[in-house]
Amino acid sequence: MTRLLLVDDHPVVRAGYQRLLELDGAYRVVAQAGTVDEALDLHREHQPELTITDLGLPGPGGMELLRHLLERDAGARVLVFSMHEGEAMVRRTFAMGARGYVSKSSAPEELLDAVACVMAGRRYLCGALPAHWLQPTPSNDLDGLQSLSDREFEVFRLLAQGLTPADCAGTLHLSPKTVSNLQTQIRDKLGLASAAAMAHLALRRGLIDAQFSS
Repeated sequence: MTRLLLVDDHPVVRAGYQRLLELDGAYRVVAQAGTVDEALDLHREHQPELTITDLGLPGPGGMELLRHLLERDAGARVLVFSMHEGEAMVRRTFAMGARGYVSKSSAPEELLDAVACVMAGRRYLCGALPAHWLQPTPSNDLDGLQSLSDREFEVFRLLAQGLTPADCAGTLHLSPKTVSNLQTQIRDKLGLASAAAMAHLALRRGLIDAQFSS
């Protein structure tokens, strides 16, 4: 029986996932987490065969969880189950090492298909999203976002949401100087001169919700 870790900041949502997955008979949820820190601790304790995570977690967020898990164990299997359907976000998660991506707007059965596919050693992208997003990003695509490192990408998203560099430093457990340097590198790579420009690009590429750009 495949052992799973569920990560979502809504307990009711996690309970629904657990019922859906365990009714299949092939899966057992060994732990649930609502934050990145909880997920990392529980992953270390239970060593699940697959982690299913949302991206919109409080604090550092699901992409930081993905990064930390794969730094700790390059063979860790992570399936993203998220409301975000933007191309840049989907491509970035696969580039970081996610094995699958399912939109929360998908039918429940698609999550089961995704888990089965990932456990069989294949990558999975839900049918609602274009299949070619599984392929490497063209070098001239996505406004230069592919040029950002994983750390720069996450700082970019947080700044685009309106966090200050100091807020980003606290959220990501970095020094303010490091975040300031990253902010400069991001602006240079993307050719953006202001936080507003960052927010507009992030909104256009589906990396943040409209509420953050107002």
